[in-house]
Amino acid sequence: MTEAELLERVEALVPMLAEHAAEAERQRKPVDQVMQAIEDTGIYRYFVPKAYGGYEFGMETFMRIGMALGGGCVSTAWVTTFCMEHNWLLALYGREAQDDIFGKQPYIIAPGTLAPNGRATPVDGGYRVTGRWEWGTGVMHADWALVGALTPTDDGGQDLCMYVIPMQEVEVIDTWQVAGMAGTGSNDVAVQDVFVPTHRMQSATAMRRGNAQGGRIHASHLYRMPMLPVLGLTAAAPAVGAARKVVELFTERLKSRTVYGTQDKQSEKAVAQHKLGHAALKARNIEILLMTLAREVEAWGRSAEMCPDEEKAIIRLRIGDIVHQSRDLVREVMDASGAHAHFLSNPMQRFQRDLNTLSCHTVFDTAVSGEQVGRSLLGLELSMPL
Repeated sequence: MTEAELLERVEALVPMLAEHAAEAERQRKPVDQVMQAIEDTGIYRYFVPKAYGGYEFGMETFMRIGMALGGGCVSTAWVTTFCMEHNWLLALYGREAQDDIFGKQPYIIAPGTLAPNGRATPVDGGYRVTGRWEWGTGVMHADWALVGALTPTDDGGQDLCMYVIPMQEVEVIDTWQVAGMAGTGSNDVAVQDVFVPTHRMQSATAMRRGNAQGGRIHASHLYRMPMLPVLGLTAAAPAVGAARKVVELFTERLKSRTVYGTQDKQSEKAVAQHKLGHAALKARNIEILLMTLAREVEAWGRSAEMCPDEEKAIIRLRIGDIVHQSRDLVREVMDASGAHAHFLSNPMQRFQRDLNTLSCHTVFDTAVSGEQVGRSLLGLELSMPL
């Protein structure tokens, strides 16, 4: 399997995603047959180490996959890219954890939440973990869950660590009633006093820095990339693909829509042509920005140096800006598309609602990331971990 072959397989499924997007929204989770078709492409092997039969493919094609799927159904794309990336997270664990999981199955499908909403208590051989977490993207088709829990350290402090837990030991709580991204099925997850062996725990601090155990086990530079920039790109790609698709839909709409009170086609009006031209330019520029950042983040994995927090703050701000530009572009196009674009039968309105909700993800909070960049420029210490 090559990157180009996998991308071709994924692109062939985009019409299927588009066809079932409304159904995913109605049932508040990705459609089973769509998720099975996506899984059958081999997509979840993307970041699995070659030592376990994975592909170890790069960030640029990952972005192209996320954009392609985002043009069909943003919710399904979001679930897919996150579940791909969560295999990358597992590849950052120690060898025993990877042997335990990748050695028995080719990949995982798992939600991953790093919020410190869990507590871990050391016991013989591991930890007892209890907690409840929101935003369980991927949970409706999962076999494992990755959850964050505050964990006592030898010096009397605490570290935020990520624990890998089988879904049989995880409760899924139906909370996903949302205006946009409804098709992700990102319900809450909870565990109560679940035993997790030591090897299925990894420090999130090491993951953030890009020096987790997996980076020393595997030869590929992929496992030395900093975590939060990878997470941000994972979440951004579907948004960029959605913006690109909305411009395509706007193009088709202009060809058939008549100006109210006349028999004139909107496509014949200079103002419409002007709006379309600028919308297409913005969509192209946003895509270029995304791909540029993907190459930069992968380059940090190749570097002998760890990506400094100041640089990670800038990357996070740039990623948030890309997503906000995507959201704003969709809004501008919708403003020029007339009231019929807001009928539930029109996919454009779903793209708009999805991007309105997607852009509120904490990783895209440009107020927070902008503050960190500003502090860095002023020579002040950053006030949050990156």
